Amino acid sequence: MNILIVEDNRDIHDNIIDFLKLKGHEVDGALDGLTGLHLAASKAYDAIILDIMLPGVDGYHICRSLRQHARSTTAIVMLTARDELHDRLTGFDAGADDYVVKPFALAEVLARLEAIVARRRGSNSQVLQVGDLRFDLDTLEVTRSGQPVRLTPTGLKLLEVLMRKSPGLVRKRDLEEAVWGRDVPSSDILKSNIHMLRRALDRTFDLPLLHTVHGLGYKLSVL
Repeated sequence: MNILIVEDNRDIHDNIIDFLKLKGHEVDGALDGLTGLHLAASKAYDAIILDIMLPGVDGYHICRSLRQHARSTTAIVMLTARDELHDRLTGFDAGADDYVVKPFALAEVLARLEAIVARRRGSNSQVLQVGDLRFDLDTLEVTRSGQPVRLTPTGLKLLEVLMRKSPGLVRKRDLEEAVWGRDVPSSDILKSNIHMLRRALDRTFDLPLLHTVHGLGYKLSVL
């Protein structure tokens, strides 16, 4: 998952980031509300871990802004030292999906995030999304930041395999078998189609999504 941490306590902030990275997730962090709001509004995340008491703007404001103005459906778990019912209800009213009271176990926070994200993916399983890239498997429509991406049938199949595995690595042999089976037309066919796919996905954007892991294969991820 691509996860954003907004937490002003440096120790908590760093501990969460280190833990999530060890679990294989891609993580950005912010130590104040304004930076967190900017990141959350400008980049697509699977989940946000959001403290309430923050310098600049508080977590309630960030959550409400994302839900009402940015129309974000990102999973949001709020972290706070407040354990009063009123505070929890305020968080849910702002649009939070879950609420964890400090002190907390890092594994529990991650489990809650994974459960929320899994439910959302399950309810719309025909749509794949990585960052701002979206692939509707019913209509075969591919968009990035709302802009249409034109792909060949081979490009669509490669993209589906890479998105389903994201952010993990897909080995060259696995990609070849997924598209052509055991009868690969030529030794350069995968490289040629990956080149065309990369041009279609990344050429007009500052942030590349398709990455080559030399000697091994390819992966689709927000770095």
